[in-house]
Amino acid sequence: MVTEATAEVVWAALQTVADPEIPAVSVVEMGMIFSAEGNAGRARVVVLPTFTGCPAIGVIEQDVRAAVSSIPGVEEVEVTVSFDPPWTTDRITPEGREKLRGFGLAPPTGEGPVLITEIGLPTEAVCPFCGSTDTNNQSVFGPTPCRAIYHCSSCKNPFEQFKAV
Repeated sequence: MVTEATAEVVWAALQTVADPEIPAVSVVEMGMIFSAEGNAGRARVVVLPTFTGCPAIGVIEQDVRAAVSSIPGVEEVEVTVSFDPPWTTDRITPEGREKLRGFGLAPPTGEGPVLITEIGLPTEAVCPFCGSTDTNNQSVFGPTPCRAIYHCSSCKNPFEQFKAV
């Protein structure tokens, strides 16, 4: 049975591609897929990296190409990396935010304006483990440029907070 590479089928395949740095969430849930289309054995996907110089972009491109190539009938896959429009934390889906929280990362809320400091940190970080706002920033530099390290005074856990971008 040959499956036509419709946009819907391509999007479904992309949903299986995990963010290499946060495997609990897909690149679709992270809002990194700007567009996906397919027809007549060809597919085209535009990926928005979370940051310029993202060290995982090569892996993401490879995984996107593999997932879409696995669709029966797809013979050609074009993956384009674009910074226009730029990725922002507003692109993370509600499901992605919940999965980030479950992974132990404090996602941006995505609800209304978020007050941030001059370096992109929220003025109030919510602990993903206990929900407390009795938190404090330990380091503006996390393991990736888009995250900072916080500590929860309530449950005593350290956690990473996404910076608003």
